[in-house]
Amino acid sequence: MFVKPDSESASALFAGPFALGTLSAPDGPAFPALVTPDAQVLDLEVAFEEERLTVRNLLDRWETALPRLRTLAGESGLERQPLADFRVHAPVEPRQVFQSGANYRQHVIDLHVAHRAPDDDRSEAERRAEAAEIMDRRAAEDLPYVFIGLPSAITGPYDDVVLPARAGKPDWELELTAVIGRPAHQVSVEEALRYVAGYTIANDLTDRATVFRRDMPQIGTDWLRSKNAPGFTPLGPWIVPAESIGDPDDLRLTLKLNGETMQDESTKDMIFNVARMVAYASQSARLLPGDLVLTGSPAGNGMHWGRLLRDGDVMDGSITGLGAQRTRCVAEAAS
Repeated sequence: MFVKPDSESASALFAGPFALGTLSAPDGPAFPALVTPDAQVLDLEVAFEEERLTVRNLLDRWETALPRLRTLAGESGLERQPLADFRVHAPVEPRQVFQSGANYRQHVIDLHVAHRAPDDDRSEAERRAEAAEIMDRRAAEDLPYVFIGLPSAITGPYDDVVLPARAGKPDWELELTAVIGRPAHQVSVEEALRYVAGYTIANDLTDRATVFRRDMPQIGTDWLRSKNAPGFTPLGPWIVPAESIGDPDDLRLTLKLNGETMQDESTKDMIFNVARMVAYASQSARLLPGDLVLTGSPAGNGMHWGRLLRDGDVMDGSITGLGAQRTRCVAEAAS
């Protein structure tokens, strides 16, 4: 069951004159929508006079679609409907999902300490110093850590999150996400942000119990099992155009668990900023319109607090200018 958005003030929805979303009326098909800060909705299938139009279709032709969207956002006399009448889905169905690990300095240091090997008898201060040295070396060598996620893990920003019975340590990871608006292959850091259409919010859940392969440690991490359960990536609610955000490297991420603040950090703490993440991913892969580049999660995860996700937990995540999502955790029914 999805959780309807709170009746928040119009100015709290997102930055700028409009955002893109994917909505549906009760029992109706999903459609691409232009949403304005006064919580009004314009059906873009109607406005563009195109059946089966999707947000990804618009991103496929972003350079021509963006001016049209700006005009529609400012036009009066168009038929609009209240946002409260609709269900909000994930704003886009991407072809590819690029995820980033170990990209917030304080978060990585905290995890380095929390994942202490049983035979490591060094002090916490010594292990923190080691982690800080590793971060400095990675930044100097310009080597972000990027891996691939599955689009099937994506769910809406107000949908319930099912915690798999096999997940021993489900954890939250709120992340700024760049949405690609032009094909990008081997682009430079200086050019990278020109390929970003906008930004959205992702909560990239992780089962900490299955991150590492215990049967064969030399294999390393197992992201398929730990991150890609159905619905493990709540996305949205909106794609806010990059031109409305200003500096993506100075945004505040906040995640509350049952009303208590757990993550509260600026993207300034990223080791590799958005441009460096997009450029790096493009060196190996061809990024396509609608693809997502998740940029990592800041300090304050469950492993840090010693408190993992449980049935009935409610997560509220927000990022400056991008709105907010709310998801409830539901334990998987016993088979």
